[in-house]
Amino acid sequence: MNSPHGRPPRQRVVLAHRRGARVVRTRVEVQEQTEIGDALVRGLVRAQLGLALRLAAVVICVIVAIPLLGNAFPAFEELTLFGIRANWVILGVLLYPMFYGVGWLYVRLAEQSERDFMGIVDDGGEDP
Repeated sequence: MNSPHGRPPRQRVVLAHRRGARVVRTRVEVQEQTEIGDALVRGLVRAQLGLALRLAAVVICVIVAIPLLGNAFPAFEELTLFGIRANWVILGVLLYPMFYGVGWLYVRLAEQSERDFMGIVDDGGEDP
């Protein structure tokens, strides 16, 4: 059937349909622990380990900075809250919400890297 302008309607030309062979191969390689599957899994573990080490470094820097701040600024070291020195209140009470937040952030980012890994294995979520 012709369009109103006298030209035939446009047709989409598809040279080849994708059959999902890559999806099956990648999944099988991960499940059977072939070299490629092992490399993919090692990459995931390496990414999560790197994330854990970076977040641990941030936590350690914060913990070490509190006493150093007290040594650098004697007025901060003498500051008291509820009869207790401020640096001990920070170290004993206020760090726990930070630990919780860093743990929550780690879980969220680790799950994101797992979703990215599954995207690679599943080839963007396509079914075979």
